[in-house]
Amino acid sequence: MISGPSGAGKSTVVFKAIEGRTDFCFSTSVTTRKPRPGEVDGREYFFIDRARYDEMVRQDELLEHAEYVSNGYGTPRAYVEQKLSEGMNVVLDIEIQGARQVREKMPDAVMIFVIPPSMEELRRRLVSRGTESLEVIEGRIRRAKQEYAEADFYDYLIVNDDADRAAADFAAIVRAEHLRAKDRLQLLNGGHL
Repeated sequence: MISGPSGAGKSTVVFKAIEGRTDFCFSTSVTTRKPRPGEVDGREYFFIDRARYDEMVRQDELLEHAEYVSNGYGTPRAYVEQKLSEGMNVVLDIEIQGARQVREKMPDAVMIFVIPPSMEELRRRLVSRGTESLEVIEGRIRRAKQEYAEADFYDYLIVNDDADRAAADFAAIVRAEHLRAKDRLQLLNGGHL
């Protein structure tokens, strides 16, 4: 699970870290919104109707879910569990409220929070995108400060002051998590990987 404020560089960090690797996949969310031109069901999202979404919420089939602009969004538990059983590292790029929900349902999930080196750098990155008004950017800065105050349950914190170094940190976390003794105890009994 990777979270962090808009402009922290989460996607850049993850894509650099997993480049060329076949043991990673991104979780595909469900949504009740209609597909946009060029979107493919099962690639960008699993597009479902409101009745199915509401059923998934009632049946606890979503690791996390939220409403945004009158549409439901969520992470399907079965999809994540299937990919994990196939030996994949499943990456969820998710905001803090969703991360809290996932932590409750999957306590062993590895939670990584990515931040820029400073709020000034965050502001610079958001402005340099050239895609949002200054009012929206200031709102994102305020939201980032709120996220910082709420992020105390994450396992790891990566400061993205250099994308290559941050990607190496991400890869090191994944490697270390795969070396946890509790997951490798069979080796002590003569078992093999």
